[in-house]
Amino acid sequence: MKFRVEVVCISDAGQEHHSNVLEMERGQLAMETLGLNLCESKLLLESVQECVVARQAAEDLEQRRRCPDCGDRYTAKGGGKIEVKTLFGAVEVTNPRWNRCACQQGGPKTFRPAAAWLRGTTSPELLYLETKWASLIPFAKVADLLQEVLPADTNHETIRRQVQATAQRMEEELGEERQLNLFDGERMEPQEQAPPDGPITVGIDGGYVRAAHKEGFFEVIAGRSVVAFRRAADDEVPESKCFGYVQTYDDKPRRRLFELMKSQGLQDHQQVVFMSDGGEDVRRVQTYLHPNSEHWIDWFHITMRITVLQQQTKSLQGEANRAKEATGLSKRIDSMKHLLWHGNVAEALDRMGDILLDLELIRAYLAAAEKLAAGLTEFAIYIRNNREFIPNFGERYRQGETISTAFVESTINQVVSRRFVKKQQMQWTLKGAHLLLQTRTKVLNDELEDVFRRWYPQFRTQKKVAA
Repeated sequence: MKFRVEVVCISDAGQEHHSNVLEMERGQLAMETLGLNLCESKLLLESVQECVVARQAAEDLEQRRRCPDCGDRYTAKGGGKIEVKTLFGAVEVTNPRWNRCACQQGGPKTFRPAAAWLRGTTSPELLYLETKWASLIPFAKVADLLQEVLPADTNHETIRRQVQATAQRMEEELGEERQLNLFDGERMEPQEQAPPDGPITVGIDGGYVRAAHKEGFFEVIAGRSVVAFRRAADDEVPESKCFGYVQTYDDKPRRRLFELMKSQGLQDHQQVVFMSDGGEDVRRVQTYLHPNSEHWIDWFHITMRITVLQQQTKSLQGEANRAKEATGLSKRIDSMKHLLWHGNVAEALDRMGDILLDLELIRAYLAAAEKLAAGLTEFAIYIRNNREFIPNFGERYRQGETISTAFVESTINQVVSRRFVKKQQMQWTLKGAHLLLQTRTKVLNDELEDVFRRWYPQFRTQKKVAA
């Protein structure tokens, strides 16, 4: 049997235009001949796309053909076509040049009517899919995927440029960094303000990616913002959102973080808690100025360092006649951990000093003691540098408040490692990594489609109406 697929275009005036787009023949029925195959479906999509685009362009030119002031038809200066890449193949769009009407005194003598709607040479649908999938998997894999299942003509270099251009546009929309108050408008007096929602906890951590064109790595900052609860019982608690940027490249981290929390309903009198591992680079991020912000080091990183010290004390048990000393050191380190849990930093530092004095007596002839002393010295410096950011963890825990950024560890893995590091021998420039982080976080936060709908008001309107 034979099949013929036909497209019928009905104009606004009611005229019908018929176009044959595909003919195919089928013989004996088998599983491999059931319905359309991939090649035929791609050809069908490409043919329908060409037909629809041609009719759309012709109809639009006909509507613009007359001068809106006097009604005379524009005269043609020259023809022309322009290639536009779409999700279903590259299409040629008629793009003529017309002379200016005699009744119009100012402006250029000629113009292209398609310029009224033609913005770029890539359709938003293709640009959206390229950006979304390239934020999740390598550029080359995205090109292979699109070419395999769709009649799209693209390659990994084109996708990389498109994604960077999309991210750059989002960066320009973000606005300039502000040093002080980021809230616009006048502040209300505290007694005039409604009770704020639950605190926003922002966990921040750092990761490393391999640098291109030189040896070594550079640091990427990533984190997650979580709203505890809404004051109104009927209001839904917003989903947590992640963010990321290259610290040595980004020049507006505070603005970026503010806009993220603002999208979660941040109020100017709402409590904001910043938690990090206490690293010097990450601490700079916490200079974000907010009237009700708190800055704490998290318990997760403290206890991980103490766990390493406990492992080092066990190595002393392998030394002759040192098992008793190792047990004593282990108990003293546990007591130091107990002091830090309750926020007694000064007493904990004194306890570390006493342990170091005792280790001085045996470190000269015991390698394990030397290693433990070095680790404890480093830990003491870490605690001393962050002493003002160490709260009473026990009290916060009993009050149901956040004490750890363990949830950020998974964020680093999700935002950075899976795309930039793990199992992928990739190298990145500062700019390339930073821009990809912006599109990746938009995808992970399920915000990319909203961005495209803001840029292109008619983007996926059918899907929005159906939802």
